[in-house]
Amino acid sequence: MSGNLTGKMSVDNSAAEDASIAAVPSGTFRQFAEAAERVGATTKRLEKAEIVGDYLAALSDDDVIFAARYFAGYTFPLRDQRTTNVGAAGLLTALSVATRRDPDDLKIQLVKLGDLGDVAAAVLAEAQPAIAASQPLTLLDVAIALEQLANTSGSKRKVEWVIALLQKADPLEAKYLVKLLSGDLRIGLKEGAAEDAIARLAGEAVDRIQWVNMLTGDIGETALLARHQQLNQAQMRLFHPIKFMLASPAADLTEVARQLPGEFAVEDKYDGIRAQVHIAPIAASTSDNRSSRIHGTIQSGMRVALFSRTLDEITLSFPDLVEPLAIVLGETGELILDGEIVPIQNGHILPFQELQKRLGRKKLPPDLLAAVPVGFIAYDVLYARGNVLINEPYTARQAVLASLPLDTPLIRRAVSQRFQDISLLDAEFLAARDRGNEGLMIKNPQSPYKPGRRGRDWLKLKRALATLDVVVTAAEVGSGRRSRFLSDYTFAVRASETDPTLLNVGKAYSGLTDAEVTELSDWLRAHTIQEFAHGKVRTVEPKIVLEVTFDRVQASQRHKGGYALRFPRILRIRDDKPPEEIDTLETVKQLAQTLNGGADDAS
Repeated sequence: MSGNLTGKMSVDNSAAEDASIAAVPSGTFRQFAEAAERVGATTKRLEKAEIVGDYLAALSDDDVIFAARYFAGYTFPLRDQRTTNVGAAGLLTALSVATRRDPDDLKIQLVKLGDLGDVAAAVLAEAQPAIAASQPLTLLDVAIALEQLANTSGSKRKVEWVIALLQKADPLEAKYLVKLLSGDLRIGLKEGAAEDAIARLAGEAVDRIQWVNMLTGDIGETALLARHQQLNQAQMRLFHPIKFMLASPAADLTEVARQLPGEFAVEDKYDGIRAQVHIAPIAASTSDNRSSRIHGTIQSGMRVALFSRTLDEITLSFPDLVEPLAIVLGETGELILDGEIVPIQNGHILPFQELQKRLGRKKLPPDLLAAVPVGFIAYDVLYARGNVLINEPYTARQAVLASLPLDTPLIRRAVSQRFQDISLLDAEFLAARDRGNEGLMIKNPQSPYKPGRRGRDWLKLKRALATLDVVVTAAEVGSGRRSRFLSDYTFAVRASETDPTLLNVGKAYSGLTDAEVTELSDWLRAHTIQEFAHGKVRTVEPKIVLEVTFDRVQASQRHKGGYALRFPRILRIRDDKPPEEIDTLETVKQLAQTLNGGADDAS
């Protein structure tokens, strides 16, 4: 990477850096939608980038910022704490009113077409004669509408704003408005492909665009800097989440030896919530009068923010961590740490089930905070002492981490050991389990930190029992005392790392507490796509991630993936993991071979 992009770091002033919404001619949203249609019509990544690049080249500076964000699936910069917060139920209601169609009819269409944006286009095309034509929607109009939605409280008022927006849109515009509000254009163009397009437009290497986008936390700003050949001016900003580096599962020690020959680093794998901590003195984090948009909470002269692996801010969910972090790290200046939030009592790490009592709650009563205290264990540092450390090797980052005052009962540094003999890991794995942890992390000592990537530089050895991270696709009313709740869950894995198609592999109904079932049942009812058997069976939005364990994997004609899990049981709800990171069919195949004594039941 360019050396002048890795130096001093400026603290995010968020909205002050946003595109100004000036009264200048703006590109139409119809043109954006047409470009998106062309992108969705090809499967070739380079062709997608060419279409987006050519489209962006014709836009004004402000519109480049808006369009780049929208193509990446963002309504606002990643560093901006605002969201439109309009769910599928609200979008269905707005679409029903705007088109004068029965909501149940729209749900049937949704099951048929599979995407709410496609439903919007289809039903609006039929209703169009009843909707008055108006001035063409511009990208500026959409940006203003998104601002209004973010600033509006109450689901009813938000729905009214969406209705007003849909009533100004033609069918193609409505299709992409709904997709944008849903958070996914579903045209095979995620942030990485948008970065490709910006690189092509600017004549730059794509890894340089990725680097600047990581620094700024805004692909729109990155696109503008690239257009004006000002990438050297990019500076990393605190208080926007950086994508986490991910580890790959290792089936056994033989695989570890094959992937990481020679010396390797070993840490405990903690059974908690992965989190990223950003911290800076108040003076550095409040340099303009619109700093309320910056993530984080002020405590003891420091601004502290915590982000989950889904890149959501979770500071308010762990208020008891803010002060310890501010006090312990108050003399270190600006920092970004990667680590784990775990339940800790009297210096000992508690089982994850204790932490789960705190998750998913909007308010944390004092008695719960006292009953389940938490700590933060840091195992990597991404920025410190004026330097971005992401491209430094693991050993260099660990040296910086060791120099920080991470040695209190609640704020700690993970112990990192060096091994060359793979046979010693058996005993170390058992020792980690005895310490109350999940297993081991094995890391390449020379590996840089690769945001958002899952490679072979980090491997994880987990429980002795087989587990999968899956997403709930359908729910069914239970029996007995759970007959009033959706408590039986059909779940799926992804087809592959590059194919997000969901393939069902099983159904589970045990493992959750009554409180978890009640809360999950309410969520699933609110996020139902279609009902069957008078509501007893429902297909649902695939957003709830579960970790499940099972006895074995067997061949099955019942499921599209060709496999089924035998005797699955839910270990926990993975609020910390997005559906995009669930396991794949390849992992299921590997487990089938391992658990079945080397034979693949589906072969």
